[in-house]
Amino acid sequence: MFSGIIEGMGTVVSVVKDQENVHFSLHCDFTSELKVDQSLSHNGVCLTVVKKEGSHYTVTAIKETLLKSNLGLLKVGDKVNLERSMKIDGRLDGHIVQGHVDQTAECQSVVASDGSWYYTFKYGFDLEKARLGYMTVEKGSVTVNGVSLTVVNSQKDSFQVAIIPYTFEHTNFHAISEGTVVNLEFDIIGKYLSRLAEFK
Repeated sequence: MFSGIIEGMGTVVSVVKDQENVHFSLHCDFTSELKVDQSLSHNGVCLTVVKKEGSHYTVTAIKETLLKSNLGLLKVGDKVNLERSMKIDGRLDGHIVQGHVDQTAECQSVVASDGSWYYTFKYGFDLEKARLGYMTVEKGSVTVNGVSLTVVNSQKDSFQVAIIPYTFEHTNFHAISEGTVVNLEFDIIGKYLSRLAEFK
């Protein structure tokens, strides 16, 4: 489980295809603190560290993960948002994030606004999934590339988020522009409430 508060960015150093899987090796400032079999969020996707070699570590993404996320688009040199799993005695500064990406979205625009930025994202709307909580609500929580954010201007198939300078500089939001594909995880609490409503 994660909180959506990014610890740092990793840099992709190799991408190796292995049948339907892809092995990603990355470098980050806290590689030395990682352990094999540890969970780590990559752009919001929970992956397991399978190998460590010097300053690099490796994770593996299976076909299902590649289909539902933007990981299959990663190339050497790309920056990836990283977060280690929550400590049970830690503060929940963001919101409850599982690291299970629901789908991708595409950036429609980035608008600067007196020191902050408004990003608009559009995603494929599915009515049945929306009834199960796969949607945004005004002032609700959403995870974009692993970053816990507050929704503004929630529409049926799009939403906006406001990014402050710190988040812009310390996550890969600075590399997101019109047309960039990002990972979305909708709020798990909304999913549970929607599911419970089916049994009334």
